[in-house]
Amino acid sequence: MNLHIVNISDMKLSDKSEDIIVTYSLGSCLGVTAYDPETGIGGMVHCLLPNASSARSKARTNPFMFVNTGVALMVRKIMDSGAVKSRLIFKVAGGANMRNDTLFNTGARNFEALKKLLARNEVKITAQDVGGTIPRTVFLHLDTGRVVVRSLGEEKEL
Repeated sequence: MNLHIVNISDMKLSDKSEDIIVTYSLGSCLGVTAYDPETGIGGMVHCLLPNASSARSKARTNPFMFVNTGVALMVRKIMDSGAVKSRLIFKVAGGANMRNDTLFNTGARNFEALKKLLARNEVKITAQDVGGTIPRTVFLHLDTGRVVVRSLGEEKEL
């Protein structure tokens, strides 16, 4: 087993069945996975903010910081590795409201940005664990495409 850690504003992908991609402590951030079951290629991105339009220079430096640029770039990289867009299975976790943030509501805005991006590209979310007030850790198992969410000592499969 090879563990690949996705940090905040980061993305990892793999086509090796022995690999597991993980991101820790998602709060308002979104962890988005995409997996092609036929090729075994998958990836995960950990996005901090919803939209790059307000910080274009940061988006050029690190597109994975934003949902709209990070998810799109992850999909492009996965497809460049041999995956087929129509076969990709998307799962998402995070988007919590960790600090009772009613002013910015970053978690909800991140999830809305993802839904808009995927709808524009006629892609559906297969499974999700979003919202609430709890942190989440997400694992993508490349041997099967299984996505596991761990939170507060409990695990569940998406």
